[in-house]
Amino acid sequence: MSQTAIGREGAETPAAASAAPVAETGTAFAILLSLSFCHFLNDMIQSLVPAMYPILKENYALDFGQIGLITLAFQCTASLLQPLVGIVTDRRPMPYSLAIGMGSTLVGLLLLSQAHSYGVILVSAALIGVGSAVFHPESSRVARMASGGRYGLAQSLFQVGGNFGTAVGPLLAAFIVAPQGQKSLVLFSGAALLGMLVLYRVGIWYARRLAPAARKNVTVGASDRRLSRTRVAFAITVLVALVFSKMVYTAGLSSYYTFYLIERFQVSVETAQVLLFVYLGAGVLGALAGGAVGDRVGRLPVMWFSILGALPFTLALPYVGLTATVALTVVIGFVMASSFSAILVYAQDLMPGRVGLVAGLFFGFAFGLGGLGAAALGEMADRIGLDAVYRICSFLPGLGVLTALLPRMRGR
Repeated sequence: MSQTAIGREGAETPAAASAAPVAETGTAFAILLSLSFCHFLNDMIQSLVPAMYPILKENYALDFGQIGLITLAFQCTASLLQPLVGIVTDRRPMPYSLAIGMGSTLVGLLLLSQAHSYGVILVSAALIGVGSAVFHPESSRVARMASGGRYGLAQSLFQVGGNFGTAVGPLLAAFIVAPQGQKSLVLFSGAALLGMLVLYRVGIWYARRLAPAARKNVTVGASDRRLSRTRVAFAITVLVALVFSKMVYTAGLSSYYTFYLIERFQVSVETAQVLLFVYLGAGVLGALAGGAVGDRVGRLPVMWFSILGALPFTLALPYVGLTATVALTVVIGFVMASSFSAILVYAQDLMPGRVGLVAGLFFGFAFGLGGLGAAALGEMADRIGLDAVYRICSFLPGLGVLTALLPRMRGR
């Protein structure tokens, strides 16, 4: 399904070559599950930051605008650095950078546990974002290497670990961090250390496959159709717009969902955190389903269903009661989460040999757009209230109609 590489003819990178030899031996599920587990640990730690917002807001008397800036600092380091990391590692893969990235997350976590000022909180969040910037591009490349040609399944298995970690974070915040306070974050340092150890072992597997792949200098997939640079650039722009609609909506919902439930329905902080877990847990199932279905029916149908299909539910959400709110957010979480692996694999097929750049670009945009959206929505919430913000955001999935502009790509 891959297309002809864009750029110099015949200039395949070692990373680009590495996928084909692995494909011949089938899907390496042990590596995929290791990556998914580390993605779980990485995103679990990261999700503690937004899950702690009610605690930080109370302890430091923060307004919604300052809460949004924490999200911005946390996500924009990843947004700015991930494409750069992807470009560098496409040219020179760095197997052991995976463990180093988890080390940055560890430092940020420890610093946040001891922070006594708003400035230190921002720096801590930024360091956790740096860890994400290093982790995602190389992990996505290794997942493609280990896929055995089942690219959607591999990316969804990788992604589902992160989604599950994001879902578990609020529960941990509710039952560990909330009762014991900010300093209890130090308890999660063991998870980061475990992630560093597993990623070091994955790095050994990765390094062993780079040298023979580079010697064979094989191409990732045969192209059945050539797309011009202009058409590829246009398709990437459309995909970015789709990611924008998805991430700004989901970032706004996840960042302020607890406040929305507390303010509108007067639930407790603990109950709000549990309901946030329910919403994020639905995203775990959606991410897993989206990749597997995309391998069978194609990426475009999944994109149509995932983004535009969520529109009726997002439009109804601001006008219903508590029970219906919980039910609708479960549907929204499942449907919208199913698109990301399809978007990522479709973009990698558009730009073969640039796996790291594509992963960095889209994971980076996912973080960056989510951070910008959360910051902007926080400022809006301070001025017009969360109810009004949710009503405005409910129209964002309508951008899913842009899927009609994407070129069809024949399967193998």
